[in-house]
Amino acid sequence: MAPVLLQLAVLGAALAAAALVLISIVAFITAARIPPLHQHEEEKFFLNAKGQKEILPSIWDSPTKQLSVVVPSYNEEERLPAMMDEALGYLEKRQKQDPTFTYEVIIVDDGSKDQTSKVAFKYCQKYGSDKVRVITLVRNRGKGGAVRMNQMAIACGSRAHLEKESIAQRSYFRTLLMYGFHFLVWFLCVKGIRDTQCGFKLLTREAASQTFSSLHIERWAFDVELLYIAQFFKIPIAEVAVNWTEIEGSKLVPFWSWLQMGKDLLFIRLRYLTGAWRLQPTRKMN
Repeated sequence: MAPVLLQLAVLGAALAAAALVLISIVAFITAARIPPLHQHEEEKFFLNAKGQKEILPSIWDSPTKQLSVVVPSYNEEERLPAMMDEALGYLEKRQKQDPTFTYEVIIVDDGSKDQTSKVAFKYCQKYGSDKVRVITLVRNRGKGGAVRMNQMAIACGSRAHLEKESIAQRSYFRTLLMYGFHFLVWFLCVKGIRDTQCGFKLLTREAASQTFSSLHIERWAFDVELLYIAQFFKIPIAEVAVNWTEIEGSKLVPFWSWLQMGKDLLFIRLRYLTGAWRLQPTRKMN
């Protein structure tokens, strides 16, 4: 009986090794280059408060704002106003208390099928395009793709960059899946971070340029690659607790989304390990 079990164990190990080699080959062959920032001509512009087209600035321009708040949005016409009213109320109050404080809110409509851009543009008209800017992507690129677009959009400014997710949902099922996801993140990609998927990230301008310019993943797992890149460049990372309010209407489909993210995690690890993806330091900012 023992020899049979030993043979089965050896066979199982051999099959697992063969499967890993095959998956690594597939990951290497299918590895795509860093997606271009602008996939359509219309995405090179944004509308100012008067409805006139203006060219998106570059992150390499001199900073003119202290804070950029980036809001990736997909079909958020109903939930966006609550978030915008609270955020702008706080930012305006802070600016009144400290006139030297400057900010901008950048809403990226990630190919929405509803009136997200129209709802967002009302805030641009109310506060001016110096404070609120709306960028509309021609097609849906995923949260990572939407946030990465602002590698260009925050160039008017920003010594700092804040990504604020407009959705928050914490069900028991999602929490269970999150624990499994966190284990895979720790095992495959990023160690020392308790919650990689928190949609509230603050980056300096230089850190944003280094990480987002090297980003390949555009869907939900982009946060993990972002932190993987940050750790590679030895960018200091700290986690700070914030109050987070659940708002019904999340676009995330728990099971299939986590399945997709699990696949992305494995491919992130294998593609960097096999050299299909390589990280190179970007030029220093002024």
